[in-house]
Amino acid sequence: MRLGLDVFGGDFAPQATLDSLKLLIPELTADTTIVLYGDEQHITNYLKNQFANQNGIEIVHAPDTIGMGDKSTKTFHTKPQSSIVKGFEDLTNDAIDVFASAGNSGAMMVGAVNAVNTIPGIIRPASCVPIPKISGGYNIILDAGTNPDTKAEVLYQYGLLGKLYAKHVLAIPNPRIGLLNIGEEEKKGNLLVQTAFQMMKDCPYFNFIGNIESRDLFRDKADVIVCDGFIGNIVIKQIEAMYRIMEKRNLLDDYFVRFNYELHGGSPIIGINKNLILGHGISNALAIKNMMLTARDIAFSGLNQKIKEAFKEIEKEK
Repeated sequence: MRLGLDVFGGDFAPQATLDSLKLLIPELTADTTIVLYGDEQHITNYLKNQFANQNGIEIVHAPDTIGMGDKSTKTFHTKPQSSIVKGFEDLTNDAIDVFASAGNSGAMMVGAVNAVNTIPGIIRPASCVPIPKISGGYNIILDAGTNPDTKAEVLYQYGLLGKLYAKHVLAIPNPRIGLLNIGEEEKKGNLLVQTAFQMMKDCPYFNFIGNIESRDLFRDKADVIVCDGFIGNIVIKQIEAMYRIMEKRNLLDDYFVRFNYELHGGSPIIGINKNLILGHGISNALAIKNMMLTARDIAFSGLNQKIKEAFKEIEKEK
């Protein structure tokens, strides 16, 4: 397996991304190769000082960088030698199995939609984030910010995407799909959610349990929580904020420690033709390491192929 990493993506890059290698490599098998995208001389100098044995590490020279403040659509096309663009070139050409970056998320989404493209039949891709359950395990919420404005048909498809992710990555045989709303009743919520509910309630392709409220995010009531990207992003950032407050006030226990984003590292973009992981811009070495382990697990699961097969079968039945 070949894991691609944008060395110069993120607020603390390249130091954090390079430091992550010391944490990551011991957890990888011998048949795994890490492909590093960035300035070759800088990376080479670092590796010489830190690793006597560089087996399983390759470098793709990418002397340019798409900064966190760059306009994503423009710079993706005007910086062809950047680490993000080079990573997408190799991802598209199957030179790597997955590409991960904590860099400019807008540029990553431009690459996802324009270079990699969505799987046929999928309207919009989604990002998903794990939320620890009190009882153990995780719920996943999608979309976590990829599509702030969306349609009911997209939320309906998120139900299926979430089901496939939970089944093939989290090994949940029959995931329960819930629609995030302000009440459990069928007629609650805005027009978007009400319309999505009507589409999802009789769906034969996933186990829809109805509306769930935000107080159920941490309970074992659903395995997949569907919402638009605007709401999803607010939810996960509120969770991050509460974790930091509890950390500063020394209120963490075994359960709340699991809310540390560094332990999860990145969010997979699902519904596109290749494996892509977005990391948090403030990622440190630990977060980058866990982002890469998530990337490995997504690639190993064969999720994209399973999504393609599922949507192909649905098209046949129409």
